[in-house]
Amino acid sequence: MPELPGVYLMRDATDAVLYVGKAKNLRKRLTSYRVANPDRMPRRHLRMLRAVVRIELESCVDESAALARESELLRSLKPRFNRAGTWPATPRFLVWRRNGEDLELSVTENPEKGWQQFGQMGSVAQYLKAVLVRLLWCSAYPESGASQMPAGWNHGLFANLIQIHCGGLAGEATAILEKLLAGQVDEFCEWVNAKQPGNSHPFERTALAEDIEALKTMMSAGISSRQIGGSRLDSAMARA
Repeated sequence: MPELPGVYLMRDATDAVLYVGKAKNLRKRLTSYRVANPDRMPRRHLRMLRAVVRIELESCVDESAALARESELLRSLKPRFNRAGTWPATPRFLVWRRNGEDLELSVTENPEKGWQQFGQMGSVAQYLKAVLVRLLWCSAYPESGASQMPAGWNHGLFANLIQIHCGGLAGEATAILEKLLAGQVDEFCEWVNAKQPGNSHPFERTALAEDIEALKTMMSAGISSRQIGGSRLDSAMARA
């Protein structure tokens, strides 16, 4: 497998395309599927992986070209296991606010007064919220680790309104979230990493790294103006 940017198409026994994804490094991305943990993967993703018979690769000159090719393939093929990027989506906004010692995040079509907002986006807003919720929770509760998250969060199961009790970290978490959504991605990621304990389990570090990578991909791709086809799904299935 080439260590190059590109897209990959997962096909079943009838050669139908099940899923299209993009990667900055095709070898790294596809190798990660080999160590995917079934206990931390949604059943829908497990069904897909079990149906895959062949993976077709297309290398691209850079990551931007891979994103463009992925978008083209999603619109033309509409693979069964891709959700974002395959159909025109209703505009949505990521909204957030500090409520005492809690940080609240939600996705809505019509932001209300008193909420800060980011967008507009399509269905990718839910993917962004999921990644942010996990990263913020790991920063507020670094000793607990991803395995102690509320039920369903590791499988992408979230209520629309999420409350993270941050305690004395609420002001700091709100400020760094504002910086992230103003474009200071690296500063946010450095803040998250700095909160993690040095003795965390390798699985915990891998899960965190995958969410950080997904966040960087979404933000660098300009998610307020386009749909991301694979970032969240790739991240979920890459976790070991």
